[in-house]
Amino acid sequence: MDMNTPRTPPRKSATFDDYTLAEIRRAATTGIYDIRGAGAKRKLPHFDDLLFLGASISRYPLEGYREKCGTDVVLGTRFAKKPIELKIPITIAGMSFGSLSAQAKEALGRGASMAGTSTTTGDGGMTPEERGQSKHLVYQYLPSRYGMNPDDLRKADAIEVVVGQGAKPGGGGMLLGQKISDRVAQMRCLPKGIDQRSACRHPDWTGPDDLEIKIHELREITSWEKPIYVKVGGTRPYYDVALAVKSGADVVVLDGMQGGTAATQEVFIEHVGIPTLACIRPAVKALQDLGMHRKVQLIVSGGIRSGADVAKALALGADAVAIGTAALVALGDNDPHLEEEYRALGTTAGAYDDWHEGRDPAGITTQDPVLAARLDPVKAGRRLSNYLKVMTLEAQTVARACGKSHLHNLEPEDLCALTVEAAAMAQVPLAGTGWIPGRGGY
Repeated sequence: MDMNTPRTPPRKSATFDDYTLAEIRRAATTGIYDIRGAGAKRKLPHFDDLLFLGASISRYPLEGYREKCGTDVVLGTRFAKKPIELKIPITIAGMSFGSLSAQAKEALGRGASMAGTSTTTGDGGMTPEERGQSKHLVYQYLPSRYGMNPDDLRKADAIEVVVGQGAKPGGGGMLLGQKISDRVAQMRCLPKGIDQRSACRHPDWTGPDDLEIKIHELREITSWEKPIYVKVGGTRPYYDVALAVKSGADVVVLDGMQGGTAATQEVFIEHVGIPTLACIRPAVKALQDLGMHRKVQLIVSGGIRSGADVAKALALGADAVAIGTAALVALGDNDPHLEEEYRALGTTAGAYDDWHEGRDPAGITTQDPVLAARLDPVKAGRRLSNYLKVMTLEAQTVARACGKSHLHNLEPEDLCALTVEAAAMAQVPLAGTGWIPGRGGY
């Protein structure tokens, strides 16, 4: 071939991209699967694929400076004697002490309380710092039973029975030995410094009949005062929500695959479950078919980032949302001012997901006392409160533009979709048409 003949530029495979090739080499070298935290990083249908249809002639908007738009929500109205009354429909998801530092747990409680909402214990029990700074604290009851005791159940304002998590539905969590400090070991009744894997299912039930019995036990322990939540990962939302309701849940928490985790196999995070956007409509239909929509509250989590996401989730039928990863970012995680330290760990700000290693320079996902001391719970709590305030204001702005005087008045009719996939999942029309996949239209 003539050396002057132009060559076709080299072309990399879309299937065997750089990341995939690197993962094959890593697996071949080490013989172990990759473990990390955070949520799915692949591009998935999400709330960005939906748009609101603001008011014009056919709809009448509300004036933001003169007309109110309500944001309050009451959770647990079905059976609980003391439902939780929140000022905003944005809650803090369960993240454990052990996964997070004591300072981070305290900061979450402070920020949630300032914003008028609730936070959640996560696996591993209740810390005095978190209970002391949380006006509304939800106690997670997980398969591991780590740190569980009846006294803390009674101290909580609600109990969340965790059946599944969006990042790893069907799988248990992990807590590596370097994060099991003396205090974590004592709270969880575990040996210090030894890797632990949480169970993937509860030890004392095998189906919804047993779940019903367990919910009754929890109600008896707490004198029927506390709302009982049931949390499921996004896999078969119609049937899982229906069974949770029939088992006696006051609230159902539905976590899509964009939800984060402290640590699990990456194959779980990227390849198990369904997107949050695909979860909501089947869950709402299950509630409607049982005549329980708005009677049993639905909390949606998994990749909620902004007030627009909040408003879209509520428009599709949720009563509230929960945030986890976004809350950690608000506290100060993955902050660019720590870039040099993230680079020293072999990563970069915005991509750091080795939460299980306990070396977080932000002092959030660590049990190292020196690193954890970097996080000021008061300042971090104020940052979280600011973030929650902005999210709420954004959601109100959108709702007013759609002519709604309360966030819960938003409805699917206020939405359209940018892609056929999003239109099918959300069951709203493709933008510029009246066509909903599977339903017809123009």
